[in-house]
Amino acid sequence: HVRVYYEDTDAGGVVYHATYLQFAERARTEALRYIGIPHAEMLERFGLVFVVHRIKVDYLRPARLDESLQVVTEVLAVGGATVLLQQQVIGTNGSCAMLTVRLACVQAGGNKPGRIPARWRTELDAMRVARMADSGQVAGPARP
Repeated sequence: HVRVYYEDTDAGGVVYHATYLQFAERARTEALRYIGIPHAEMLERFGLVFVVHRIKVDYLRPARLDESLQVVTEVLAVGGATVLLQQQVIGTNGSCAMLTVRLACVQAGGNKPGRIPARWRTELDAMRVARMADSGQVAGPARP
């Protein structure tokens, strides 16, 4: 969960559009940590990092100052070096934003693709399977 603070808003008291990207980044980081893939381990043990390759945001309704938000992260697909995610920012009155995010696994310190290690693939696939088994309901580590 995240609370909307004054620093997150524009002059009209609604969440500034780029702030949704920050909320989503934090949720992705926590989702990876939850399934046993913390950023520090990725870098130190494997020399790999996930970077955003592509992101699409649909803004559905404004989130407002002091509103409590939940960011749900779901795995849609796992490739050899990419992960496709869907992230939904949910406020007190429903969905505020829907993000589709493609992450690329790359070697740290360069732009060369890195293969996602087998254990990570297993954990990411488990999130995808959990979503499919849940008949379209919200699934994954951020589930309430």
